[in-house]
Amino acid sequence: MVEELTRVSRGERSAGRPGRAVLPPALRAWLGTVAVLAALVTGALGVVYAGGGEPGGVDAWVPVGSSGRDAALAVDFLGEPVGAAVLVLVAVTGCLLGRWARAAVLVVAGTGLAVGITKLLKPLVGRTIHGDANLSYPSGHTAFLTAFALVGALVVTGRLGLGRTAGLSLVLAAALVAGGAMGWAQVTLGAHYPTDVLGGWCTALAVIPVTAWAVDAGWRRRL
Repeated sequence: MVEELTRVSRGERSAGRPGRAVLPPALRAWLGTVAVLAALVTGALGVVYAGGGEPGGVDAWVPVGSSGRDAALAVDFLGEPVGAAVLVLVAVTGCLLGRWARAAVLVVAGTGLAVGITKLLKPLVGRTIHGDANLSYPSGHTAFLTAFALVGALVVTGRLGLGRTAGLSLVLAAALVAGGAMGWAQVTLGAHYPTDVLGGWCTALAVIPVTAWAVDAGWRRRL
């Protein structure tokens, strides 16, 4: 994998594309602000629901139904290890075929960090659902699919050279659709409380802009 990324990186330089950032300069300030706010929300919810095992007041506002279970299971599969691995593999392959190694690194690093942070936060927060063994906050499934959508939107924005308004609209819309779909699935299946889903969504919004900035910074130093 390292040799392949190095080869593609050289291809980027030879094609005159050494400076293509995965975090478009026009979006840095805006997404940086979003990342800070999302991190604050994730932390605040973690403090409020720490050690709990019941739905909170906010959770009661969200209607929960059992209809659409088959669709929910299909969406849920995208956050399972096999489904997530397939999505990441397809995205990485597409980035490498498009000779954009930096984007391939962001796909792996961004989604991996988003899920990893949810795994670190769960025992720290200690919120449970359906018994003490089922840690629920924040939702890793929601964090993964939201992170994956965010990375995809950033890649499309960079590839098409979209401006600030169009690029930011695409990124936020992708996060909302992906996070909303997975969040609905998790609540419908009874795997998470609505606030767990919100925490997972915000985790991805906090992680991806920072990871994209770090990938760009590391790439510049490497070149």
